[in-house]
Amino acid sequence: MRSFLVLAVVLFALPAHAERLKVATTFTVIADMARNVAGDAATVESITKPGADIHNYQPTAGDLVRTWDTGLILANGLNLESWFQQFIDQLGDVPVAVVSDGVEPMPITSGDYNGKPNPHAWMALDSALIYVDNIASAMAQADPANAATYRANADAYKARITATIAPLRTAARTLPPDRRWLVTSEGAFSYLARDFGLQELYLWPINADAQGTPQQVRHVIDVMRDNDVGVVFSESTVSDRPARRVAAETGAAYGGVLYVDSLSEADGPVPTYLDLLRVTSETIVNGLQHD
Repeated sequence: MRSFLVLAVVLFALPAHAERLKVATTFTVIADMARNVAGDAATVESITKPGADIHNYQPTAGDLVRTWDTGLILANGLNLESWFQQFIDQLGDVPVAVVSDGVEPMPITSGDYNGKPNPHAWMALDSALIYVDNIASAMAQADPANAATYRANADAYKARITATIAPLRTAARTLPPDRRWLVTSEGAFSYLARDFGLQELYLWPINADAQGTPQQVRHVIDVMRDNDVGVVFSESTVSDRPARRVAAETGAAYGGVLYVDSLSEADGPVPTYLDLLRVTSETIVNGLQHD
């Protein structure tokens, strides 16, 4: 009986529940990165759902309810989340970390967003490693007790990212120069193209713009014909019809679907960020090797 009473006193003296850091992210790619850094030390939830178009997302009342007690929000920045400032204003004083800080921005070079930074920096290996470091630092600042855990998890995760992408980057860089054209619907691959040594061509610069206007389609067709480009791709969050129309007009192959703005559901083709990088890079390299 005495030992039971001692145990009861000890349990009563302990906190009823040691709350873990709760992290919210603006979209699924950052959420998966953050889960790898967090491990069991924090919980992570994405505001937007798998398959969502991050550019034009409209937050719901449910999104606010799910994030009202968040201890940290991770955002991409670089003008990706046009809806985010209004959303965060409704939450009050919540710490926000921009995970693209330190990335060298690449400018958008056409359309209404000409001169603004291309926001898709997570698609390049070097930038991805910066994202992971920023996530670990933000979590450590919000939850100093687990700083060592976040750092160790981040280092291990960076090694896995490098092991996944480095061989595919090498394969792309060894393609013949006339096969190094990456033609897509959205200009979401500027960082990947620079990293892989590819020439980028796209129908529209960002999904928030008009998609597939006659002028955009004609420009891509003309450049493809002038350079004998043999394959064109499209992205998972947009219609593939404009890209297929270009392929039919030029005699090029349709190379398939690329993933960039969103992960899939758990049973889909890209349930994790590593899957997204691997599937997209493999699709590009395989398409360019066999065009």
